[in-house]
Amino acid sequence: MTDREVFLPVAAQPSIDALVDTARTAEELGYGRAWLPETWGRDAVTVLTSIANATDEIGIGTSIMPVYSRSPALIGQTAATLQEASDGRFRLGLGPSGPIVIENWHGIDYGNPLKRTRETVEIVTSVLSGDPVEYDGDYFDLSGFRLRCDPPDPAPPVDTAGMGPKAVELSGRFADGWHGLMLSRDGLRERHADLVRGAEMGDADPTSRRTTMSLTCAALDDRERAREITRQHLGFYIGSMGTFYRDSVARQGYDEIAHEVYDTWQSGNHAAAVGAVTDEILDEFAVAGTPDEARAALAEWEAMDEVDAVSVSFPREATLEEIEQTTRALSP
Repeated sequence: MTDREVFLPVAAQPSIDALVDTARTAEELGYGRAWLPETWGRDAVTVLTSIANATDEIGIGTSIMPVYSRSPALIGQTAATLQEASDGRFRLGLGPSGPIVIENWHGIDYGNPLKRTRETVEIVTSVLSGDPVEYDGDYFDLSGFRLRCDPPDPAPPVDTAGMGPKAVELSGRFADGWHGLMLSRDGLRERHADLVRGAEMGDADPTSRRTTMSLTCAALDDRERAREITRQHLGFYIGSMGTFYRDSVARQGYDEIAHEVYDTWQSGNHAAAVGAVTDEILDEFAVAGTPDEARAALAEWEAMDEVDAVSVSFPREATLEEIEQTTRALSP
């Protein structure tokens, strides 16, 4: 059975209390986990600690925590601490983010994101084991230390996010799961084959690798508003957030539209870029419409054999009221 989870809002974050309230509502409605992305707003660790203290059953997780903004050892310490604070409800999601955020916000050279992600996962896993960490990598050399507190039992699973074939293969080979985003159903099936290949390369059972699909959703009584804010969300990510989202959409058979949206956004005509997001793209990559329409579309994703969990995400322009309406409309 596919788990239904919630991806706490990236943009609508007026306060920690608002995020905690959304997580509480999700818990009451039966969602299995509340994921929190870490971008350039509130840090995920403080917010997730607050959520852990305010809830009893819902899982918590980072989706994603950038591998460039903290050392791997600190990420391991953080994962151990959040697992303790949540009484075993934590799941760690890692990823490289993108060069625009890493270089312009964190001031760090983006370098080789695949290599850095792999080394981070390996070090974090070693830290969480409680054994002394001895690591000789291209980015990191560690020796002589271990957690000075008891390691978490059980250790929290470690997932990675990825859109390209090699990034997803890395998830299968080195991590416990994969976070997919900006994918059509056919695109997800194609990338899932990369996950399986990676698991087999790592001598692991592919069924042990959890696939979590983050899906932008707007389920509103005002159908046009739901589609408008979702279209804007897709246009923003394809057009402005570097080339990763553009290339992912292009790779899935929408090369002409993806480049049109990107080029138009980059020229400064944001409204035209959003307008270039067709209804086909909207319905392939997101769920947007009335509550009945959205529930039916979400069910199609959950019926996929390749998906273990669907994370209900929200358009960046959604208000807190629209987030609550969508959360309630799509509750398990």
